[in-house]
Amino acid sequence: MIVAIDGPSGVGKSTVARWLARRLGIPYLETGAMYRALGLEVLRQGVDPDDQKAVAEVFTGLDMSLEPRGDGRLEVLLNGEPLGDRIRETDVSEASSQVSAHPEVRRKMVTLQRSLAQETGAVLEGRDTGTKVFPETPFKFFLEAPMEVRVERRFNQLRESGQTSISIEEVRDEVGRRDFRDTTRADSPLTLDATYEQVETGDVNVDEVVEEIVRRIGEISKYH
Repeated sequence: MIVAIDGPSGVGKSTVARWLARRLGIPYLETGAMYRALGLEVLRQGVDPDDQKAVAEVFTGLDMSLEPRGDGRLEVLLNGEPLGDRIRETDVSEASSQVSAHPEVRRKMVTLQRSLAQETGAVLEGRDTGTKVFPETPFKFFLEAPMEVRVERRFNQLRESGQTSISIEEVRDEVGRRDFRDTTRADSPLTLDATYEQVETGDVNVDEVVEEIVRRIGEISKYH
C-alpha cells in the first residue's frame, strides 16, 4: 500500500503520516527530510541554494541513505549520520525550499523515493507525493489548515527545538515565502486536484485526523 499525504507547511503532515503509518503497519517516509538533508549540505558547503547547477553537483556527490527505525520510520542519514533537529531550523527550512524548486533535483529525488517505497509500501508526505512520486495510488490526501494555525504550529515547533529568539512575525514571513515557492515553482508545484481527498486539520487532534483517513482508505479500497 502506498499512501500519499500532501499539503503546505504547518498542516501537520509529518505527525499525521507517522501516526498513520503505525496504524496501517507500513513504513513512514518523510520526503521533505530528504530535501532538508540536501539543503543542509548545500549550506555546509557554502553553495547558493538558488544556483541550480551548483546544487545539482552537491546532490550528485551526496551520501544520503535511509535506515529503518523501530518505530516504523525510514530515517534520513547524511554521510551515515542522523540529522536530528538541525534540519528543522529556519535556515535549513529556507534552503530546502529553495533547492526543492530545481527540476533536476526533484526528478532525482522522485526516482529515489519511488524505488525505496515500492519495496515495502509506505506512507509518504510532502508537496508532490500524490502528483509526481506516486500519482497512480488511489490513496491520496491533501491536508489543510488556516494560515494562522499553521504559523502557530511552526512557531511552537521552532521554540521546542531551542530557537527561542525567533518571532511569530518571522515565522509568518517564512511560511508565506515557502507557500509562494511551493505553489509557483515550474516543476512539481504544490497542487490540489480532484484525485485528492481533502482533510481539515485545523481544529481537530491527530487521532481524529488519522481515524478519518483510515476510514476513507477503507471506503476507497472497496473500489480498487
